[in-house]
Amino acid sequence: MVLTADVHLPEESDLTVPEVNLSGPTLIAGSFHLGKYCEQANNEFMLCRFEEKDPRKCINEGKAVTACTMEFFRKVKRSCLSEFNQYANCIDKSSGDFGLSHCRKTQSVFDKCVLDNLNLERPDFGYFCEARVHDTKRPKPLPEPKAEYPDATPALPDDAERKPARFGSRFYWMTE
Repeated sequence: MVLTADVHLPEESDLTVPEVNLSGPTLIAGSFHLGKYCEQANNEFMLCRFEEKDPRKCINEGKAVTACTMEFFRKVKRSCLSEFNQYANCIDKSSGDFGLSHCRKTQSVFDKCVLDNLNLERPDFGYFCEARVHDTKRPKPLPEPKAEYPDATPALPDDAERKPARFGSRFYWMTE
């Protein structure tokens, strides 16, 4: 990748955070509760990425998402480890595509434990598809000015002669 000298790249120390080192079935098992628990941080990060269009400007928001995820799984480990492991193990071994339909009994046990200990209810079906307005304290970025090119081809004057196309219009079927 070629960069110019005026492009600022963050230092490696700015990018280094502890990773969420969990397997796929483990992340799937906690995904619904995790999504609800870290909803504010996730929405802030996604809004930043959408508005800024530059991932370098959203490093702190990304760190907040990772920290929230680590905090959630630490709380689950402290309070519902055996129920969570049973549910994740069922997801891992009950089907070839990590289907949840075979694990509804272990899911309900895990959901009850999370509700009792973390006071976090499993979100309803379609919860993450609902439109929400996210309130942020981060200022909205200024709109980018329209690019102006000094050597651009000038437009035709309004009074210029406009001849019809030499071989007719390419949209001949739309004349009806």
